Amino acid sequence: MSDNSVDPSGNTEAFRAFTHNTPQEPATASKTPLIVGGVVVAVVLVALIAWLAL
Repeated sequence: MSDNSVDPSGNTEAFRAFTHNTPQEPATASKTPLIVGGVVVAVVLVALIAWLAL
């Protein structure tokens, strides 16, 4: 059975508390080390292939 004497300020207060206390999303990790590692691996592979070809 529904309650006919619902306090609307209670719902508004709960919503305001929810919107003010939302957790921040963590910062995404930088992709720079992955890119640098890929470039290093590519250079090493090209150097190895060139050395074997000579």
